[in-house]
Amino acid sequence: MAPKVKRKHNRPWQDIAREAQEYRDASIARAWPDMPQLPSDIPKNVFSILRSQLSAADYQITEMLPENIVQALAYGSVTAAAVNTAFLHRATLAQSLTNCITELLPERAMNRATYLDDYYAQHHKPIGPLHGLPISVKEHIGMKGLGLNAGYVAWWDRVADEDARVRQILWHAGAVFHARTTQPQTLMHLETDSNLYGVTVNPYNRDLSAGGSSGGEGALIGLKGSCLGIGTDIGGSICSPAANNGLYGLKPTAFRVPTDGWSSTMPGADPIVTVVGPLSTSIAGIKMFMKIILDTKPWLSDPALIPLPWNSSLHINPTQPLKIGVIWHDNVVKPHPPVTRALRTMVSKLQTVPDISVVDWKPHLHDEAWAIISSLYFTDGGAEDVATMAASGEPWRPLTKWIIKENPCAKSLNMQKLFMGQEEREAYRSEHAKV
Repeated sequence: MAPKVKRKHNRPWQDIAREAQEYRDASIARAWPDMPQLPSDIPKNVFSILRSQLSAADYQITEMLPENIVQALAYGSVTAAAVNTAFLHRATLAQSLTNCITELLPERAMNRATYLDDYYAQHHKPIGPLHGLPISVKEHIGMKGLGLNAGYVAWWDRVADEDARVRQILWHAGAVFHARTTQPQTLMHLETDSNLYGVTVNPYNRDLSAGGSSGGEGALIGLKGSCLGIGTDIGGSICSPAANNGLYGLKPTAFRVPTDGWSSTMPGADPIVTVVGPLSTSIAGIKMFMKIILDTKPWLSDPALIPLPWNSSLHINPTQPLKIGVIWHDNVVKPHPPVTRALRTMVSKLQTVPDISVVDWKPHLHDEAWAIISSLYFTDGGAEDVATMAASGEPWRPLTKWIIKENPCAKSLNMQKLFMGQEEREAYRSEHAKV
């Protein structure tokens, strides 16, 4: 996809960022014009605020899991309009508390919800398996006619000329898209911070990170301003925000879920493959996402995808023995004490469960793995990222500087060195498979 550029920027980057934030704030104001005033003293853990700010009906709806929402919508016990109003309200609160939104879509969402309610009234059945379910989307996944900045100030005026394929599939299944979420500069942080929108924080402790790069999705779904969202992942960008915000997330195997229609630097580079995947408040939400995507056989229109259907018959027998491996230290970065404490707590509980054995997993040369992957992330030495930031004059965020400037492996590779790097990647994968 080639996004359209409305105009070139000849302004200070701060003016562009201000415009982006004003645009976002206007969309939020339209989503809930009479939102109650937040307390002046917001606690670090913001969950206690939600019930007092939301109506009883909105709170009850947004506390539901996605599988229960689609069931209620299919039975006609709740309308798509009521569900999407509730999630728009809660997403508005989530933005105020964690800074996770780039744009709310009240007009699009409510028009879609009204259409779906009218369809249900006429046909007495849902339009598809996701009938009326609100789904949030990481901003750099394209939505036709809307911006596609991917966290770069210089790309603020880029506009998607088509919907990403994954969005098209979910739309035809009956989904409603109500929110777009934040991502970091370069999309290569395990935090979520950009010069366009600032820092996205964790709803459990606003002094901590929501993770990244799909951290907007993590914070929004963590606060239940969405129950199912679309993220992307190349090196932890779904797993990190899912873990940080108490959610379920899946980084699918590469070449299963369509990826066309997103925006990033170095499009087409695939030494390390990025994937699209779900985050959700339930494991059933993850399964629902994957089944609906793969049931359409997307490989028939995208030959790069593996023709592998979702197998719903696979399950773990409750009496089947399980062996769970735990990495205490990868011999590169030692976990902080609270992380180690959490692992110990988990292990102690698992050891009391019949048919579960816990073993220490010995990492295999993770320093070598990092050297390989951090080189193949930036086969141009970061040149395109550097140029994109320079185009607006925006400053480098700390983790951008760390992953490019302070990364000794980020070097421009000629053809021979690229081939050697990919050969090293495959050799390491083979070694790891034998561990």
